[in-house]
Amino acid sequence: MSEINKEYNVADFFGCNVFSDKVMRERLPRDVYRAVRKTKKLGCPLAPEIAGAVAHAMKEWAIEKGATHYTHWFQPMTGVTAEKHDAFLNPAERGGILLEFSGKELVKGEADASSFPSGGLRSTFEARGYTAWDPTSNAFVKDGSLYIPTAFTSYTGETLDKKTPLLRSMEVLSEQALRILRLFGNTSATRVTTTVGPEQEYFLIDKKYYDAREDLVITGRTLFGAKPPKGQELEDHYYGNIKQRVSDYMKDLDEELWKLGVYAKTKHNEVAPAQHELAPVFTNTNIAADHNQLTMEIMKKVAVKHGLYCLLHEKPFAGVNGSGKHNNWSMSSNDGQNLLDPGDDPQDNLQFLTFLCAIIKGVHEYASLLRLSAASAGNDHRLGANEAPPAIVSMFIGTELQGVIDALEVGEKYRSTDDKTFEIGVDVLPDFPKDTTDRNRTSPFAFTGNKFEFRMLGSADSISCTNTIINTIVAEELSQIADELEGSTDFKHDLKKLLARIITEHKAIIYNGNGYSDEWLEEAVNVRKLPNLVSTPDALPEYITPKSVALFEKFKVYTEAELNARTEVLLENYSKVLNIEALTMIDMVKKQILPAVLSYTKEICDTGSSKNAMGISSVVEKELASKLSALTEGIYKETAALEEKVIAAQDMENGLSMARYYRDVVFTQMQTLRAIVDETETNVSAKAWPLPAYTTLLFSV
Repeated sequence: MSEINKEYNVADFFGCNVFSDKVMRERLPRDVYRAVRKTKKLGCPLAPEIAGAVAHAMKEWAIEKGATHYTHWFQPMTGVTAEKHDAFLNPAERGGILLEFSGKELVKGEADASSFPSGGLRSTFEARGYTAWDPTSNAFVKDGSLYIPTAFTSYTGETLDKKTPLLRSMEVLSEQALRILRLFGNTSATRVTTTVGPEQEYFLIDKKYYDAREDLVITGRTLFGAKPPKGQELEDHYYGNIKQRVSDYMKDLDEELWKLGVYAKTKHNEVAPAQHELAPVFTNTNIAADHNQLTMEIMKKVAVKHGLYCLLHEKPFAGVNGSGKHNNWSMSSNDGQNLLDPGDDPQDNLQFLTFLCAIIKGVHEYASLLRLSAASAGNDHRLGANEAPPAIVSMFIGTELQGVIDALEVGEKYRSTDDKTFEIGVDVLPDFPKDTTDRNRTSPFAFTGNKFEFRMLGSADSISCTNTIINTIVAEELSQIADELEGSTDFKHDLKKLLARIITEHKAIIYNGNGYSDEWLEEAVNVRKLPNLVSTPDALPEYITPKSVALFEKFKVYTEAELNARTEVLLENYSKVLNIEALTMIDMVKKQILPAVLSYTKEICDTGSSKNAMGISSVVEKELASKLSALTEGIYKETAALEEKVIAAQDMENGLSMARYYRDVVFTQMQTLRAIVDETETNVSAKAWPLPAYTTLLFSV
């Protein structure tokens, strides 16, 4: 256990490395502090003189924390974070130095943008990019630097990151949600904020075995590996006793995250052996996005200190569950309302149903966008298997809530499960929102009390793209509702009529049953006409349909050029990932697997020859050598075929056609090669096999 736990309780050190509201209140002049609070709450711009005062206080605080540098910390389209560190020091007279940090340096930084993916938005020789401070997300000190959360744009203003669109989407949702609240007579709320709690799944394996696997080091997943005798069949790992080594890791992880102000709350073993989960408390979406990126980084750093390695790939091991990231999303107003909680009076009931119907309509109309937000080469291994939601987007709302909207649709009274009758929007609804129906783990988008849980997201993904899309589609539906009702002379009557129409037209997206069943696949595709975008190349073109472009341009979340750029970047990334995986397989076969199998086969043959010389039967050796020889020949042949297919891919034009080629041709050949290598592993001694086996990887911690 670390020293910090011996001396303090959590309350004493939580957020100690964060330039938090408490720190600002103590260190900033009162007028400056109020200006910053106004910016945080209302999104108002910060005056230059205010920024200067904040920068000075921030620098002094950071230096006291041991910082020598500062960095604008941003989230480019790579999906990970980026940072460039500059020292506070500047030269002074007589060889001395001054420690300086100006308001201009706080608010705006310059980064070389030429090597970040831009999807053709700009030429590679146009290097200049700018980072802009996000004052709603707290700065923090880590590893001797002051980290300033920022947005990232090009010299000409195009967004080159994942955070800028997220901030834009939060603004537009707030604007449209406030229009709805005004219709219900709410004049106190001035801002609506989306909140997120992203549950993070991960695997822990011994670092020495990670280092011995080229596939894990280069790609994050095992490209070869025979199924172990035991996997997750007994379901004994889920919520099981946490092993001491893992428990020590989790304690240190919590402490490091708490010092950075991350609300790490829940930890437990997950379904697969060696798999675990960390869940935080809800916070504002842009802060949650920052915190989740920090969480993934700190998970890896702390693991190494414990002789472990943290795997965040969506499918590091075949045959056992992969890892997702459950995105728990809700909306709250700054006057204290959770807008997905029905409340305790008729007015709140109807308001809740309005927001609910907007979400139902949005998910139905833009299901393809939600699906693409979880599209990646890694997540393709996971979606649709009996461990994650299917690739078809649907909504689960539960039996009680289903009954409420059914009654609303036909204009009847609702009879609850406790046999009480309610007039929708007149009497108080039953207390159904929390725990009145079981959770549905097969649903991609499930109502789970006073929030929606989007379960499709991959464990290594940034949550920014998903929440940008959710915010924008909900804003669009709220906008349409407000447009129709703001001129109404009989608001309650017209609202009920509108909500009934929405339910009738969009209830096809609601499904409370088993999303894994073959019957659902048939019904979803052929009856309900829901999109079934099985793979990443199927999903990504949905970004640039006229419907999607119109949505994002309406609210200025993305321009058409920015959408085209993101599509190009993601398609290129998909092809590159599969290319790297294929090349890694080829390298491992040639340099490790074939030499090992040939050597072992020779050993078997030598043993057989020795037995023959002594007049002892060598039937076993002959059969085993013959089998290994055939398998070796197969490995050699399929590796050569994979090489040919990878070479052929290089002549293709980047984009959708190349991505589809990698999916249909290269990946199919990779699977063929893997199958024969995995069979070979089961016929070679553990001592001779060059790679740590699944049994070792999954059960050695």
